[in-house]
Amino acid sequence: MSSSDNNRLKARLARGFADRGPTELAATRAMVETIRETYELWGFEALETPFIEYTDALGKFLPDLDRPNEGVFSFQDDDEQWLSLRYDLTAPLARYAAENWDRIPKPFRTYRFGPVFRNEKPGPGRFRQFLQFDADTVGAASVVADAEMCMMAADTLEKLGIQRGQYAVKINNRKVLDGVMESAGVSEKQKLTVLRAIDKLDRLGEEGVKLLLGKGRKDESGDFTKGAGLDDKASETILAFVGAKAKTAKDTLTNLKKLVGGTGGEAGVAELTEIADVIERAGYADRVIIDPSVVRGLEYYTGPVYEAELTFEVKDEKGQPIRFGSVGGGGRYDGLIARFRGEAAPATGFSIGVSRLQAALAALGKAGNETPGPVVILVMDKDRTADYLAMAKTLRDAKIPAEIYMGSSGMNAQMKYADRRRSPVAVIQGSNEKDAGEVTIKDLVLGKEMSKKIEDRAAWTEERPGQVTVKEEKLVETVRAMIARQK
Repeated sequence: MSSSDNNRLKARLARGFADRGPTELAATRAMVETIRETYELWGFEALETPFIEYTDALGKFLPDLDRPNEGVFSFQDDDEQWLSLRYDLTAPLARYAAENWDRIPKPFRTYRFGPVFRNEKPGPGRFRQFLQFDADTVGAASVVADAEMCMMAADTLEKLGIQRGQYAVKINNRKVLDGVMESAGVSEKQKLTVLRAIDKLDRLGEEGVKLLLGKGRKDESGDFTKGAGLDDKASETILAFVGAKAKTAKDTLTNLKKLVGGTGGEAGVAELTEIADVIERAGYADRVIIDPSVVRGLEYYTGPVYEAELTFEVKDEKGQPIRFGSVGGGGRYDGLIARFRGEAAPATGFSIGVSRLQAALAALGKAGNETPGPVVILVMDKDRTADYLAMAKTLRDAKIPAEIYMGSSGMNAQMKYADRRRSPVAVIQGSNEKDAGEVTIKDLVLGKEMSKKIEDRAAWTEERPGQVTVKEEKLVETVRAMIARQK
């Protein structure tokens, strides 16, 4: 091996991150547009915040305040201020709302879309950068705003093609959990660990959560996660709360009342009762349900919390059944904006995990097909590049994506290029066609289909399936007709 090989930079993707190609990006774009349209129908308006915030603005929910880079990606600015890549889209909204409080309408109804970053251990389906799409109502103290978020989440999933019965939007209340933790004797220091343990119920099951409530758990890789340190009695109280769901909302609420009697959790049960009534009257009770297993892992939630969960099963590559589980969630965070203002600032919001939901839509066959590339115009005569560029412009002026081949290879290689570009059509004009004022247009999709049926090469050469020669002025008309037929 030469020294130059030793010094060559290795191309490698950072752990926990992913490259995304045109087909996936097109599917994301279509899905995001549907979410945007739904949110706007409900009266929410767009807002964009930066990727980077001051670390202290992200709030007390960070995994470890003494280590700013634990859980988030952080660095110090030249003035020694800690900056962090945003952990979610809620904390930046809280900063924006506090900073612009006097000029924004209240309630302030807004949506945001973009990447968020988590400095956590990557694994299958767990990335350090992923997309979220949030909607929030700031300045509304009534839990009717929370009920509205859940109903809008249900509408959004159905607009995306997930049918009723394939999902459920589940609601709980942090005040109820606080009451249960009070009954169980959970200390302030233990609360966040307990929250995060319960939040892993769908992934780890009851036994895994019980370990995290106690001494801790070792995962499949051998890594150990320290537990909350609860004794068996306290753990059983917490698990009884998680399992309090009954067949009807009324029975679930009755079970919760028994668990939180004489604690501050009674206020949470009252709020859930009001939400359940609103949802039933609005006609959403079959898909928006009360479920005590929902807690959400972030510490800043102060009241109702909710999750959108997919309930259908699909098979993986090995034929094993898998469930996608939660694809979004949120809740009430009345204290997050108040940190900046020193006065009450009620707020609630819902966040969709775009990447996870897109994977679920793909499993249902609703994520869209492979995105076609542009029409490729072959360069048959190097000295006629300007003619080919003019042809591409004619197609673009007609709103048909087009490019000319910019390489230096011959016709066969150019056709292979068009195939790799997923081009629907190739345009060919040699000197003979130019002299006759004609252009040859090849339907590449039809050509592929016909090639499966024609085995004799001579017959293939003679028939030239999907290929026509027309006058130059019919270029746009013919290309558009071919593309329309393919669709």
